[in-house]
Amino acid sequence: MRPEGPPKELKQAMRIVIKVGTSTLAHATGRLNIRLVEELIKVLSDLKNAGEEIILVSSGAIGMGVGKLLLPARPEDMPTRQAAAAVGQCELMYVYDRQFTEHNHTVAQILLTAEDLEDESRRRNFENTVFRLLELKALPILNENDTVATEEIAFGDNDTLAARVAKYVQADLLILLSDIDGLFTADPHTHPEAERIPVVANITPEIEALAGGKGSALGTGGMATKLRAAKIATAAGVDMVIANGARPAELYDIVDGAEVGTRFLAAGRNSI
Repeated sequence: MRPEGPPKELKQAMRIVIKVGTSTLAHATGRLNIRLVEELIKVLSDLKNAGEEIILVSSGAIGMGVGKLLLPARPEDMPTRQAAAAVGQCELMYVYDRQFTEHNHTVAQILLTAEDLEDESRRRNFENTVFRLLELKALPILNENDTVATEEIAFGDNDTLAARVAKYVQADLLILLSDIDGLFTADPHTHPEAERIPVVANITPEIEALAGGKGSALGTGGMATKLRAAKIATAAGVDMVIANGARPAELYDIVDGAEVGTRFLAAGRNSI
């Protein structure tokens, strides 16, 4: 039987990993969605002012590089993708640094490949860096190191990266901001009668079958990657929420435990 809502104790979540996708950060052209990004940064800054520890996993480097280089579409070949990432990552961090500074918050950039979390020594160094940054009241901003990552050492998508980060930094909550309101009983883009599923207690084969295809043209994710992330997070004892990044103010409600998007309950809480 599906729970009526998230457990009340989650309203006190203090360490929150928030992943924002390319579709939230940029227009279809690859250019920055200025109004939305400004609102997102304002909300994140306010949550941090309220005492929450925020770790941001940000996509968008390749997408913004595509826009700045005036490329017609997301490149298919690895060298051009990496070149676009090198250009776009500069733009992305410039925006974050400038706008978070306006709200009196200091940001720090961490770029990772899958190898960095698979090697025990490198993973420990990563964890120590993040924990120290949080102690220093900085806001870590993470992204996959697309300028050097190849298929052999890539996470493949930032949903998976965010879930693994949430696991290793012992987060209380993982929030994936996307271009959809949550997990639905069918693809809401093609089935207007589809209903949002507010809470998922167990990721069953039936739940996995609801995952559609790839996300936006500039991104790499989709519902399948989000369900994969949910498996990683919930197995590690971290609740995960999929919500619409077009409404950053809903982050307040999510942190308070309100029913927004789709919440995947951590292992051990699925009997609530």
